[in-house]
Amino acid sequence: MRVLVLGAGVVGVTTAFQLLKDGHEVTVIDRAEEVASFSSYANAGLVAPGHAYAWSSPRAPAMMLRSLYREDQAIRFRPSLNPELWLWSLKFLKQCTAEKALVNTQQKSRICTYSQPLIKEIANETGIPYDANDGGLLYFYRHAKTFDFAATKCGILQKEGIKVEVLNVAETIARDPGLTDAEHEIVGSLYAPTDESGDARLFTIALAEECKKRGARFLMGTTLKALESDGNRITGAITDGQRLSTDQYVLSFGVFSPELVKNIGLRLPIYPVKGYSMTMPVKPEHTPPTLGGVDEDNLLAYCPMGDRFRLTATAEFAGYEVNHKPADFNVMTRKAREIFPDAADYSKPEYWAGLRPMTPSGLPIVSASPIDNLWLNTGHGHMGWTMSCGTARVLADLMAGREPEIDASAMSYQSC
Repeated sequence: MRVLVLGAGVVGVTTAFQLLKDGHEVTVIDRAEEVASFSSYANAGLVAPGHAYAWSSPRAPAMMLRSLYREDQAIRFRPSLNPELWLWSLKFLKQCTAEKALVNTQQKSRICTYSQPLIKEIANETGIPYDANDGGLLYFYRHAKTFDFAATKCGILQKEGIKVEVLNVAETIARDPGLTDAEHEIVGSLYAPTDESGDARLFTIALAEECKKRGARFLMGTTLKALESDGNRITGAITDGQRLSTDQYVLSFGVFSPELVKNIGLRLPIYPVKGYSMTMPVKPEHTPPTLGGVDEDNLLAYCPMGDRFRLTATAEFAGYEVNHKPADFNVMTRKAREIFPDAADYSKPEYWAGLRPMTPSGLPIVSASPIDNLWLNTGHGHMGWTMSCGTARVLADLMAGREPEIDASAMSYQSC
């Protein structure tokens, strides 16, 4: 079967790999010149089932409201005249009940725990390097109140089979001596020993090369303008230079997925949530943490990546623009230097901003669509790197008529 995968981020490329393993003839198309050039370019790097909590929680509305007059909020709401923002936000707020947050967290954790071993499986099969670190992740807290709450809340993940250990300050520092400078700031942490980290972009670039060796064709630097349909089937993909026609189509376009399928009658509840990252060089004299993790009271993620150190923060509802300026990283830098003063060369940051394709529930959409030959693997939000290999396998199973190894009903188009 001939398959056209729309999108060359980590989700699109892992999908292509799984389809190749099933013997399909695969083409991948993307407007960027290189794979993993958008949302997968400089994300947090954390493969984190131990952090699979739903963003749509009872805490989220208050943070969004405070962000209208405070710049230090982890979730920032930027009002605009775009009706899509308001429609999506209403759906998001409806998910912010304790009951729905629990269900969404349980579903996310199951997808993440299924997906994580597949990253290693692919790496072992192909030998691709990606600055992997499998020593676990630390989620630490600066305030006793939030730490006590988290120590209780982690029971949700523990019931799903995710290992989470509650550590005091001394145990936290012993687990990662790179946090020694932060000892006076930390009251305790949650340690997820089976979580890990790695560079999603390096993984995706290397996996794309492996796909090419197995016969995949990549049409990079090619803008997809529209999908043509006749009745209930896609008949072609119109690009800026040609018309592509194939048997099956897979939509993995991230934040651009809803616009592409709007003209064929599909409505996908995906909206961009902007995140910021900065990556700095690590020299011999620096003392970065040895493990990745999250400063939970600031929702500041950090990740050592070989000779680099990455910081990521903020969930900003601000439309589709990815512009940024150094001042946008001031709060992130200040918070990081409080706990990691000597982790890296802060004078040489590489700044980046990207868009997470979020659904209101935080669950990706992985299923057949109402269009006979169009499949969906999109909307992974902030967990795209963690979920990518698992949802790729699920989609390949669905396309082959096999029963997926996990229950995929919560990711269906009808459920989104």
